[in-house]
Amino acid sequence: MGSEPSMHDLVVASAEAERRRERHRVRERERRQAMSIEERENYLARRRQYYQMRRARTASIGTVGARGGGRLTPLNYTTFLSNMDPINQHTGSTSGASTSRRQGNVGRRTILPSSFVGRPRDMYQRYQDAMSVVQKFGKPDLFITMTCNPSWEEIQNELKPRQTPQDRPDLLTRIFRAKFEELKKDIYTKGVLGKAVAHVHVIEFQKRGLPHAHILVILDENDILNTPDDYDHIVRAEIPDKNDEPMLYEVVMRHMIHGLCGEMNVNTPCMKNGTCKKNYPKPFAPCTIQGTDSYLIYRRRDDNRSISLDRNCDVVVDNRWVVPYNPWLLLKYDCYINVEICSSIKSIKYFIYKYVYKGPDCVVFEVRPGPNYDEISQYVDGRWICAPEALWKIYKFPMSKIYPSVVRLQIHLPSMQQVQFYSFQRISDVLSDEINSRTMLTEFFRVYNEGQEPNQYLYSEFPKYYRWMSNEKVWQKRRSQQKVIGQIYAVSPNEGKKFYLRILLNHVRGPKSFDDLLTVNNLHYPTFKQAAEKRGFLEEDDSIRQCLIEARAVRMPSALRRLFATILLYCQPTGVRQLWEENYPYMIEDYPSSSSTNNVLILNRLLHEINSILLQHKRSLKEFDLPQIAEDYQDLTSISSLIEDELSIPIPLDDLNAVSKLNPDQLQAFNTIKHATMRKQNQNFSWMVLVVLAKHFYTEHYLQRFAMLGS
Repeated sequence: MGSEPSMHDLVVASAEAERRRERHRVRERERRQAMSIEERENYLARRRQYYQMRRARTASIGTVGARGGGRLTPLNYTTFLSNMDPINQHTGSTSGASTSRRQGNVGRRTILPSSFVGRPRDMYQRYQDAMSVVQKFGKPDLFITMTCNPSWEEIQNELKPRQTPQDRPDLLTRIFRAKFEELKKDIYTKGVLGKAVAHVHVIEFQKRGLPHAHILVILDENDILNTPDDYDHIVRAEIPDKNDEPMLYEVVMRHMIHGLCGEMNVNTPCMKNGTCKKNYPKPFAPCTIQGTDSYLIYRRRDDNRSISLDRNCDVVVDNRWVVPYNPWLLLKYDCYINVEICSSIKSIKYFIYKYVYKGPDCVVFEVRPGPNYDEISQYVDGRWICAPEALWKIYKFPMSKIYPSVVRLQIHLPSMQQVQFYSFQRISDVLSDEINSRTMLTEFFRVYNEGQEPNQYLYSEFPKYYRWMSNEKVWQKRRSQQKVIGQIYAVSPNEGKKFYLRILLNHVRGPKSFDDLLTVNNLHYPTFKQAAEKRGFLEEDDSIRQCLIEARAVRMPSALRRLFATILLYCQPTGVRQLWEENYPYMIEDYPSSSSTNNVLILNRLLHEINSILLQHKRSLKEFDLPQIAEDYQDLTSISSLIEDELSIPIPLDDLNAVSKLNPDQLQAFNTIKHATMRKQNQNFSWMVLVVLAKHFYTEHYLQRFAMLGS
């Protein structure tokens, strides 16, 4: 298996590659001949722009390589790509990245994009892809972990005298990959555990250097495991009888016994806070049952057998220490293969997030002197790459795979798509290039706007029948029956308009444009949220209305205004205009008014105050179905919220009439403070302790009266 390819093999491979290139050239020539004159001109313009970018990229790569010792590593290349300037809004505003470079990169964020496999952004997207598969086909049925065995015969036969498997990481990598490909064929193609309709796998590497794989398998509905008998048919967690199954007995004792821990060995890696993280030894169980934490309790019968692991019989194990396995797979592959049953939805996210897409281990400590944030440097400083992992990447073996494949669908607001361009390009040229305005979403609209597709598909269903041509940026009808799942990028409710746009795209079939999504029963609505409400996609939550009704009875108007703004920020309420109309009179109770007061001024003052709260959280009234502030309104009544709370307290009539009951000394003190208040002079007043103690009742009247004067 470790032999080099012969000269004949190299010649055959070279000839086959040349035939593939010739077929590609013929197809490309036929496609150009079928173009119209306008299409050919656009094609040639894009080709010229492509080669211009390549020349600029080559020059920049030479510069980066010179700074890095003459070589351009993948991470240096990623740094170079991060110098591409994005247009976050297609309206022409730029990120100013080139300006920040001239200013010493102050405050600039350098990211490690999701295109770099194995980093958090990539792992998060792959996690979302895996959950899309689960959403389509249901929960996985089997979770399988396979670890490389350095004692495999194929590895040992290739070692030279005094060599160990760790001395030949190339052997470990290539042979494990060959074994894993055979395992995938057994599970996915031959269906030795049942017919697989969907699966996810990822390759990881231990600190000691041995590669291992995590696999999630979703079985066909006819092969789904439902009963304890089905579970026991696939998975065993007992030591086989040495006389009946001698070969299986040897393999189980060699690979599938959990390392002794607990009281026998408190220093094992699985120990945490005095207990085993994997909960070994497991309890005996006469049959397989559902556990209290949604995990199975496998059958581990107490057969009074205790088997020694050493000659002195110092270490003894029984069925409680056996890791669940499948006998057929264990015998064939002679390595650690743990097979678990995914018995409930609760355990799915744990398996996918904890094992499949948790990402590599890394440790880094940094004291950053400036505001720069460089994820590439952090990754380089903190990564841990062992020799087998390095060779796995050198051989270009895939690190993960999902079947069916998931197409990530772009989502953006009108004229707010993201565009990438190089610093040498002019903004006017970028904006004038029609191809830059094309996205998956806009071309999805175009297909229905031009009547090319008679069937009404959802945006997420569209990739099942069309494939996205990234070079031409168009949707092309599929010729094959390849299984594909469409997934619209996740959007947080805090993103407002985009969140409700995603709701509409998930429910409206065959829309022709953004305006088509905003139109319901021939009525055009200004926001996506209103359109979603009118289509019945948003349920009214009466709890928000009840909260405001209760607050009206016990809260001051100023507190009610803050509560209303908080609901707008965090609760995503439906029927905002109706909530506004119901609570408007209660939110302005403390505003001074008279017969000559203009109601428009009161309305604008209330809107201005609520908008001030929203602006603190980078939101505004324009995002909600509310009246808008008049353009000529000027706020002249801005005061502290603490003072506003005091002024909003209603003053009883008895307190206002209490001045007539004051004695001469009290009246003099009252008039002195009143005059200072009316003249808005800063002045300190000392109250005699005896007066305060004896006349506390009148002191309360003073404060109430001054509150009225201040208002």
